Amino acid sequence: MTSNFPTATQSILVLGAGELGLPVLRNLARISKQKPGSKVSVLLRESTINSQTPGKKKEIDELRSLGVNMVAADLVNDSIDQLAAVFSQYDTVIGCAGMVAGRETPMKLARAALQSGVKRYFPWQFGVDFEVIGRGSPQDLFDAQLDVRELLRAQSQTEWVIISTGMFTSFLFEPVFGVVDFDTDTVNALGSLDTEVTLTTPDDIGKLTADIVFFEPRFRNEIVYLAGDTLAYGEVPALLERVLKRPFKSNVWPVSFLMDEMEKESDEGLKHIKKYRAVFAQGRGVAWPKDTTFNDRHAIATTTAEQWAVAHLGDAHKG
Repeated sequence: MTSNFPTATQSILVLGAGELGLPVLRNLARISKQKPGSKVSVLLRESTINSQTPGKKKEIDELRSLGVNMVAADLVNDSIDQLAAVFSQYDTVIGCAGMVAGRETPMKLARAALQSGVKRYFPWQFGVDFEVIGRGSPQDLFDAQLDVRELLRAQSQTEWVIISTGMFTSFLFEPVFGVVDFDTDTVNALGSLDTEVTLTTPDDIGKLTADIVFFEPRFRNEIVYLAGDTLAYGEVPALLERVLKRPFKSNVWPVSFLMDEMEKESDEGLKHIKKYRAVFAQGRGVAWPKDTTFNDRHAIATTTAEQWAVAHLGDAHKG
């Protein structure tokens, strides 16, 4: 694989160091050590950089030990002009701050990237294929992501790369998502038993994103697909039975039921989750064959759903 990486150096800025940002930074730092002159930096709030909270301090200390430079700025409160001034110092900017920053932030960051004149921009689009899903989906946040794609496609100064990863693998098994109910040993299939979902772990996304950043021939103005696994909800009960050594039954939540549940929900946090359920139940743009992906074409091993379950479900869920 290393023969595919160019000798050209890059100055890279990663926005955020959360669930995805940390694996991206670790892997960029690893590869950049093979590229003399390459530099990796992370943009964080000043309060995060100087945090004395044990968990956060440990992460910052780790990043410093890897040679990652700290850049203080605020993606939410700083202006486009302020952010553009920061971005302009780098060749590549990679958005890893997620949607937690709010619906308007992805467009704000994209405008700052274009204004900065940065050579290449990876927006926060690690997830589903928004164009296949289309506008007006149950998850209204997705329309904001389509706006970003249109903005990037309408210009030719800054190259862009979008990495589509499907759902984070762990989320399929999260109790709040509701697909796997460990209390009743039931898998609630979204849409139908045949509806598929693509899953990739943040660690694999981090490794593959770093590979893509340094890959030759250079990726430019395109969508790159990754997949740790692509499976149907109907396959999940047997998977859990193999891992947890007890029977699981399946139930189907039709799209109409999930849309009704979403409309009735008054709690904003739960409504957000139910919007995702409804989108994934529709089955469009949320799954692609693993053999079409960057990792499969280049024979890069990734974690399957079953491998993740073996490693993480453990004794707490065993029968």
